[in-house]
Amino acid sequence: MALFLHMRKDEVKAMLDNYEKFKADVFRLTKIDLNCYKEKQMRRRIDTLVSKNSAKTYDEYIEIIKNDKEKFEQFVNFLTINVSEFYRNPDQWKLLDEKIIPELMANNSRSITIWSAACSTGDEPYSLAMAFSKHMPLSNIHIVATDIDKQVLEHAKLGLYNEKSIAAVPDEMKKKYFTKVGSSYQISDEIKRCVQFKQHNLLKDPYPKDCDLIVCRNVVIYFTDEAKDEIYRKFYDSLKKGGVLFIGSTEQIMNYKEMGFERKSSFFFGK
Repeated sequence: MALFLHMRKDEVKAMLDNYEKFKADVFRLTKIDLNCYKEKQMRRRIDTLVSKNSAKTYDEYIEIIKNDKEKFEQFVNFLTINVSEFYRNPDQWKLLDEKIIPELMANNSRSITIWSAACSTGDEPYSLAMAFSKHMPLSNIHIVATDIDKQVLEHAKLGLYNEKSIAAVPDEMKKKYFTKVGSSYQISDEIKRCVQFKQHNLLKDPYPKDCDLIVCRNVVIYFTDEAKDEIYRKFYDSLKKGGVLFIGSTEQIMNYKEMGFERKSSFFFGK
């Protein structure tokens, strides 16, 4: 690791020993519990950032983010995983459109409540609003979109995306719901009105209730098995009877039956 290149062995050992204190300091500052993340991967990311900020110890870096709001936001943004795009994994969205949405509407045709958890820059909740718009009026689509990272939520509220982000959006949706602004694309206000953005920590904060659909994709993989289990159980409790959990292509719920889920396909689980 870059941080350790010019350190003596005793200094490296002290740094490693101090990581437990660093995790506690981070929790006090951010309410992000680093114990719930896979340590090797997270340490590598953190050490890169500490080195980038010219800090020689974790304690020194903690002082930096305590006293510099911009550095604090940079730290939270760096830790959270913000890889997102509209209609990511199109085959799964096709299944959502052809099978899952009609089933959900059969249970509740008047309005739909959706939680997009760890929504990053808003690509996913806006994709959901467009997907459901084929089946029901936009006024009946209610999406709560949450993320731990304030910066990405601000980006999401702005609703401005590059061409690569919207590459998988169906052509009819691009024409209907996007306006070209320079080299970027602005999502329409009518789609924006379907989505309410909120800051939320999956490991700490209360979960929304009575959801028809919960979408949380390619995020839980970064947590420990214990944290994953707790999150999936809480998702189950947050769903209405007949509701569906939509997970990512890199994820599995090994004990879904024990939790009460019914497997509808590889990435969709019903309550």
